[in-house]
Amino acid sequence: MLGALGQALAPDAGWFLAARFLLGFGCAASFMASVVLCARWHAGPGLTTALARVFALSQGGILLAGAPFAAATAVFGWRGAYALSGLMTIGLAALWWRWVRDDPPDRPPPARPGETLAGALRGQLTVWRTPGLLPVLAMHLVGYAAMATVIAVWAGPYLSEVHGLAPGPRGAVLFGMGLALIFGLLGVGPLERRLNTRKWLVAGMASGAALTLATLGLWPQPPLVLAVALLVGLCLFSCYPVVVVAHGRSLFPDHLVGRGATTVNLAQTLGSAALPAVTGWAVAFAPADAAWPIAFGTLALALLLGLAGYLTGRDAPPRPSNRSRSDGIT
Repeated sequence: MLGALGQALAPDAGWFLAARFLLGFGCAASFMASVVLCARWHAGPGLTTALARVFALSQGGILLAGAPFAAATAVFGWRGAYALSGLMTIGLAALWWRWVRDDPPDRPPPARPGETLAGALRGQLTVWRTPGLLPVLAMHLVGYAAMATVIAVWAGPYLSEVHGLAPGPRGAVLFGMGLALIFGLLGVGPLERRLNTRKWLVAGMASGAALTLATLGLWPQPPLVLAVALLVGLCLFSCYPVVVVAHGRSLFPDHLVGRGATTVNLAQTLGSAALPAVTGWAVAFAPADAAWPIAFGTLALALLLGLAGYLTGRDAPPRPSNRSRSDGIT
């Protein structure tokens, strides 16, 4: 909230960057809080659907940061637009304070005694020793980050340089990509319940995303319609990270949900910071005529490596069958 308002009031670039840092710090906390609350309130088949709805609403906010924010800037100026976003943040914070509860009403809240730094470190060590965590982290490190890197870094320049799209049509494609992700998120929960598998749903969708990226890399100049379809399809395939989070939640007992969910989502945050840099470095060392194959190919390779690590873990079906309870499913 303070970061959003600080952007509107910043007297120079240094203050503006500080406000952006504060805004990002607050968003990180609110994002983690939402994931932890979903994990506390929902389990089994309902967790993926709850997470998907939260992520879909967050993507709706990202869409508002595009053309709607530009329109607000034209009407109110850039300071006014940032001030408006700050007021919206205040309103959302008030709704959060009024409606959100830490624990569901149908069971007593767990004991949360005060904790020392040494105790917190021991608890984190327990999380890292949890069987099955590393395969989940491998997938979550790159699953969302590959798609986000395309939307945030490469899609706009690709559509401009390879296909000659003007800013307006480029914005329309990016908007369509965002909508595809939202619709995918809203559909992945029912799909998970129908298939009753998390591991193989993630494997199938991640494979589709990697194949889409590989096609963009191996076909440097496809027809515009096909290129747009591939970019939109990438976002539609990339709704599976919420299933990965639900898989990660299934690994932890209730008293470790907070630390466990935070650890799992830290992988997504690190990947979202690292993959744009990695693809940028790869393109910087590539010949000029190989930039796009290198960019998309690097992301495809990252996804395949993450998927290979993920496939070494066990499944965590939302509705365990008799066989999975007695034997486990791989």
